[in-house]
Amino acid sequence: MTTPRIGVLAVQGDVREHAAALRACGAEAVLVRRPAELDALDGIVLPGGESTTIDKLMRAFGLFEPLADRIAAGLPVFGSCAGMILLADRLVEAHRGQRTLGGIDMLVRRNAFGRQVDSFEADLEVADARFTSPVHAVFIRAPWVEEIGAGVEVLASVDFGGGSRPVAVRQGRALATSFHPEVTGDLRFHEMFARMTR
Repeated sequence: MTTPRIGVLAVQGDVREHAAALRACGAEAVLVRRPAELDALDGIVLPGGESTTIDKLMRAFGLFEPLADRIAAGLPVFGSCAGMILLADRLVEAHRGQRTLGGIDMLVRRNAFGRQVDSFEADLEVADARFTSPVHAVFIRAPWVEEIGAGVEVLASVDFGGGSRPVAVRQGRALATSFHPEVTGDLRFHEMFARMTR
């Protein structure tokens, strides 16, 4: 089986952590800052960080439209935290002028669990046969999913504020988590994504 060549959007955020996790899964990790670096990728990761800053920097580097086009054409993509926001087709209370790449038929609320001081950790059951034990998830100024379309699969949820909030979803060749699997040493979401790129 060939080694997947997976990009990590490298304009801001948890770039090194995602690249290290991908390499630990046996993938070739490529840092992406320019449109030409999108060529010959088998998939791309949109890391956690600040979604409005990543949006502005993608536009400044001329990456926004080429990346949105590649995702729309079926390039496998995995977004964590800010990456989930970037993959949403719709946002609740978007920052003025903020754009998303789209790719998953969902409505996402930014900073849904609160501010930095409200960060927390939780053990999550994941609705996938390869996850035989819970995932320890780290939530930092995290979003959640408010609504999903018919083609979106909820992989994990958190009980919060009187309701069950989806925090990991998959649609076709797109995967998103509102937490940060790149910081815990648990590679199962990165392994799942590497399989999606093959």
